[in-house]
Amino acid sequence: MHDLKQLQNRFSEVSDFLLALGDEKRQAIIIALLEDPACKGLRVTELTEATNLSRPAVSHHLKILKQAKLIDYRSEGTKNYYYLSHDTTEIDKLKDVLTLVSTIIATTDHSE
Repeated sequence: MHDLKQLQNRFSEVSDFLLALGDEKRQAIIIALLEDPACKGLRVTELTEATNLSRPAVSHHLKILKQAKLIDYRSEGTKNYYYLSHDTTEIDKLKDVLTLVSTIIATTDHSE
């Protein structure tokens, strides 16, 4: 029998990351950041135009994406530029969870 407690713990470790990815508005922000040709980051005003969200809504979603370590920012004077993080730790954790789930499914006896 597989260690389902281990799987539960792994799911718990990636839950914030999954919540951050699961929202369509946050997905739109991620896509807008991916479309940035210079990869130098976008300001909140540019993200509001790209996503048709209000400034407060974009700021709220950026906070969640930052907590999930999906994005980061740099400041130039009073301007903040948001860009996709190059830290793939959370992505790697999600890959591990999916691999574990696939392994459990593949090795489960489906006979009745």
